[in-house]
Amino acid sequence: MNAAPIITIRGLHRKFGDIEAVHDLNLEVARGEIFGLVGPDGAGKTTTLRITCGLMHATAGEVRVAGHDVRAEVGAVKDRIGYMAQKFGLYGDLTVGENLRFYADLFGIDKQQRDTLTPQLLEMTRMSPFVDRHAAKLSGGMKQKLALMCTLLHRPEVLFLDEPTNGVDPVSRRDFWAILYQLVHEGMTVFVTTAYLDEAERCDRVGLLHKGRLILLDSPARLKNSLPLACFEVRGDDLRSYREALRRAANVEDVELAGSSIHAFAPQGTEEAAIQAIVPGARVRRILPSLEDVFIATVRREENRAA
Repeated sequence: MNAAPIITIRGLHRKFGDIEAVHDLNLEVARGEIFGLVGPDGAGKTTTLRITCGLMHATAGEVRVAGHDVRAEVGAVKDRIGYMAQKFGLYGDLTVGENLRFYADLFGIDKQQRDTLTPQLLEMTRMSPFVDRHAAKLSGGMKQKLALMCTLLHRPEVLFLDEPTNGVDPVSRRDFWAILYQLVHEGMTVFVTTAYLDEAERCDRVGLLHKGRLILLDSPARLKNSLPLACFEVRGDDLRSYREALRRAANVEDVELAGSSIHAFAPQGTEEAAIQAIVPGARVRRILPSLEDVFIATVRREENRAA
């Protein structure tokens, strides 16, 4: 990275009793990028995020955000970041506008700043028509937009989002990401955790956490080209028998269901004809693996190595 990173994590460890939730994590996030931390439940995503925001102490290691040491200068860090938890503390008996005024008071934002910024946030999120609606009566996607507006009131340099679209409908997820792109275009840095692989595709760079360890780190495009196996899409009328046949084949290393198709993985250099010969009635074509394919294959290699 050319410029100094806005987030630096060095040798991060966090233990809960005998359980090590985060193990020797090293990571840098550039100013103005969307960075996605991806992994299954229990991988250490939320723990990492909370430590980076100064909400939890590390067992060992160093974290710096916007030039400040998180442990020694937590107040300075919190002034420069916005943090949106999985369950943000909205007040259901307050309207959208009242929630915004309440959080503006918590951040110490004066009335002039608040009155200037609030209309901008409402317009950006397309929430202006709902300013007088009680938060309890908002849809899931609208609640997330309101939580985001509250988080943005003090104009943070870095925005931390912990699985912000979990349980939100696809249209609202798309709208939410459009807002994130706008914020990054305006100079903000976004650090987001997610279990959705299609959301990981939207990030500039992605890190995969598995059992507290960072096992992949790169752009989505480079990660999809990094898998040391050829990926073949298999379609047809009898996926169950195709899958069983592929699993028995000596030249196929892995087989995964992928919606209405099967993804079969074989050594590089394997031809489509070789896969077609295993499943004569199927339609076979070589494809670029998805991020999900790459992550599953990498996790399995890690588990086989540890076995």
